[in-house]
Amino acid sequence: MRSVGVFGGMFDPIHYGHLRTAYELQRKLSLDEVRFLPCANPPHRSAASVDAALRTRMVAAAIQGQSGFVVDDRESKRSGPSYTVDTLEELQTDFPDASLCLILGMDVFLGLPQWHEWRRLLDLAHIVAVERPGWCAPEAGVLSGLVERHATADLGDLRRERHGRIFLADVTQLEISSTGLRSAIRAGLEPRYLVPDAALKVITETGCYATH
Repeated sequence: MRSVGVFGGMFDPIHYGHLRTAYELQRKLSLDEVRFLPCANPPHRSAASVDAALRTRMVAAAIQGQSGFVVDDRESKRSGPSYTVDTLEELQTDFPDASLCLILGMDVFLGLPQWHEWRRLLDLAHIVAVERPGWCAPEAGVLSGLVERHATADLGDLRRERHGRIFLADVTQLEISSTGLRSAIRAGLEPRYLVPDAALKVITETGCYATH
């Protein structure tokens, strides 16, 4: 069975922390592709500082030339909140013969109980929870029980089954934050070597994070 990584986020802006995570997971999980989905209307956080079309353009520039990396703009074309469960339902239809691996940072994973119809996610995809500095897997509560029931250390399960598993992934930790990047750019600092040059070119040409 083919396996598709689903990597959503604000990407405001995209940076090497995002790209390194996707690159390592693509290889570790033998993903046939990783789809980057810029969120348009986040239901659980404040709106992005740059519109979805421009963030999608930055992502497309950043991943250009990387085999297996694909930008997916479906959320920016959908009206209303960008619910992950809706996106996964659409992807299930688009990839009827593939397993879906929803990639989430551990900080995001710990907030799942606040998501819209969050219990349905494992009916549509596997969840790959990625370790992040300062965040640990849940040791108690509803998510701890969820991990206990659905966790697997066998990567083959993510390809043999279409959904329903949780895999805790360890990747190289790059402590780069989009929030910090926006602040640095507004302060006139150069984010070179933190953001891919192609994405930085879009940021520079548009002035999208400059102080107005």
